[in-house]
Amino acid sequence: MKTIEEINEKIKKGKVVVVTAEEMIDITKKKGTKKAAQYVDVVTTGTFGPMCSSGMFVNVGHSKPRIKIGGGKCSLNDVPAYCGIAAVDLYIGATASPDDDPRNTVYPGAFKYGGGHVIEDFVNGKDIRLVATAYGTDCYPRKKIETYINKNTVNEAYLYNPRNSYQNYNVAVNVSDKMIHTYMGSLKPNMNNASYSSAGQLSPLLKDPKYRTIGIGTRIFLGGTVGYVSWNGTQHNPSALRSPDGLPRAGAGTLAVTGNAKEMNGGFLKGASFVGYGATMFVGLGIPIPILDEEMAYFTSRSDEDFWAQVVDYSHDYPERIPKSLCEVTYAQLKSGKININGKEVPTYPISSYSKAQEIASILKEWISVGSFLLSSPVAPLPGIDAGIKMNTLEER
Repeated sequence: MKTIEEINEKIKKGKVVVVTAEEMIDITKKKGTKKAAQYVDVVTTGTFGPMCSSGMFVNVGHSKPRIKIGGGKCSLNDVPAYCGIAAVDLYIGATASPDDDPRNTVYPGAFKYGGGHVIEDFVNGKDIRLVATAYGTDCYPRKKIETYINKNTVNEAYLYNPRNSYQNYNVAVNVSDKMIHTYMGSLKPNMNNASYSSAGQLSPLLKDPKYRTIGIGTRIFLGGTVGYVSWNGTQHNPSALRSPDGLPRAGAGTLAVTGNAKEMNGGFLKGASFVGYGATMFVGLGIPIPILDEEMAYFTSRSDEDFWAQVVDYSHDYPERIPKSLCEVTYAQLKSGKININGKEVPTYPISSYSKAQEIASILKEWISVGSFLLSSPVAPLPGIDAGIKMNTLEER
């Protein structure tokens, strides 16, 4: 048994053994889980994919005379921002889209520039055009402002992402006879392609499936800098389908995360637009997993062959009802470039980047190795496998 405090002492003394999740797989094959648990102190993970439930809070500062943007209207680079908070606090969501875009008549929802792009430009230090109108009050008399802001001129800017780092997810196919466009990408008719979005054996929550070391307050890699887990994410569903050893076989846990956007960079936050769906943002996230005992060595050494995902029809089952699984496949099969669905060979493609996930895990490994990143014990646990959370749906009444 080890403790996070003991591992942090090793980090401070330069004696920590930290490896990426890929490296842990090979180490455990050679040493076994017991010796691997004794040898390795920390395993780093990473993921980089579209995470629509993301966004940024900004306090833009007060003008002369002052304006109460809260309750009015506001846009950043012509993308609407939410301003129903306070006088000059704004929130720009990754999926926010401009009211007018030249492409929306061809592909509804396929905006070439949205909230995710605004956030990427902001963290890269670019000027962002702010336009706001208000109704005017005695203490906030100004009714309109047009100006430019950037990360050096605003008071605060931090990412707050309500749902990131899904613990496993669907594989998307299209059973219908026409092309469809989804947040999982464009799906060809008659199951002629399948898309997935996960780093598999590098994915953070797959490496701590029971949330033993990941909880509220956990220090993480987020957008190129240090961030934190702030709560369980929306749609957190820890009781989803699992293998007997606890590995999730479907979408399960999620994380709400936060971090200082002024310290982030566009290498790990990328605005994107999906044809027929709309704007989103690719988020880079990594979590260090302390190897407290043999069970943690076991979980962190599971490979793509051990992780299963459910194949779902996005032409009918996903939009019309609670999706049912056509079959399940491993991430090893998905990464081979083809899977078999009820006797049909289907090409696969990822919408997340495995090479970026590798880069994130390696950067986090370096931070820990040189002593610039310490592990943190959660101040409270995430709802666990036995939490009995019920996923509600919105029913028409």
